[in-house]
Amino acid sequence: MHTHILLDHGSGGLASQRLIQDIFVRHLDNAHLSSLNDAACLDISSPVAMSTDTFTVTPLFFPGGDIGSLAVHGTVNDVAMIGAVPRYMSCGFILEEGLELEVLERIVASMAQAADRAGVQVVTGDTKVVPKGAVDQVFINTTGLGEIRTKNLPQGDRARPGDVVLVNGTLGDHGLTILAQREGLRFQTPVQSDSAAVHHLVQRLMQEIKEVHVLRDPTRGGLATTVTEIAEQSKVCIELDESSIPVSPGVQEGCSFLGLDPLFLANEGKMICIVPEDKAEQALHIMHEDELGVRARAIGRVADGNPGRVVLNTAIGGTRLVHMLEGEQLPRIC
Repeated sequence: MHTHILLDHGSGGLASQRLIQDIFVRHLDNAHLSSLNDAACLDISSPVAMSTDTFTVTPLFFPGGDIGSLAVHGTVNDVAMIGAVPRYMSCGFILEEGLELEVLERIVASMAQAADRAGVQVVTGDTKVVPKGAVDQVFINTTGLGEIRTKNLPQGDRARPGDVVLVNGTLGDHGLTILAQREGLRFQTPVQSDSAAVHHLVQRLMQEIKEVHVLRDPTRGGLATTVTEIAEQSKVCIELDESSIPVSPGVQEGCSFLGLDPLFLANEGKMICIVPEDKAEQALHIMHEDELGVRARAIGRVADGNPGRVVLNTAIGGTRLVHMLEGEQLPRIC
């Protein structure tokens, strides 16, 4: 029995078939996947939302998750941000020669558990093996499909003056966790990734609020970059209140020590939700009743004038412009 990935595992022959059956099908098994056809036949009667993403993270395992669960959560959340109900996923693995099979199995098992909790099926996939050094252990590419069940979809260009900007919890947890694990840093207050699928919370908001203007997940580039994108798409000014932005004590401590700004750190279980002012309290109430929204806050509002700008009202009473992330504050976080 081999204990590491060999180039033979990517040949399409017997070793490939054993890898597929012993790891991928065993953990991800469902009627669509186990048929092992070149394509999955799916029954979707409504319009479809589709998203694709690629995941490369070092280290592969971290407090709060791993690359397998992260791939599921990231894909599910992207589909959910347009108000769709995630149903199916594909996954393509690029594996480095020499990767331990035990590591691969842990990743696939975690992916299966995350998909089961999220109520999605991995229905098709692919595996490629490349020579040692061509990739960093494992890269995962995914595509997500979801059902669109409403015509009033949240979009990045739908923010309107008077709207309220909400987030469902603390910011920067994932980005700082990955950095700390990679560099061997420890803080007095431990940090943990927020990696999670938020689609069930989105669906409740869509069903009960019925007028959600914008949903976005602030992953790479963090809150600052994502809100700036929304301001530019909607041609509005967005004003943020620094004192209202939730940041955990561990992230505050780490950012102070390292000179980082939590507004630019990545998140993997958070969403920006922009709703009309008369819906904001109801939306916050819905979030607070969910475990992924207990620390939800209203952090700002949409204003007239200065289209495309984001203004931060600072905790000391001043204001400053917020821009998109320039350069790489924290590489390889998802």
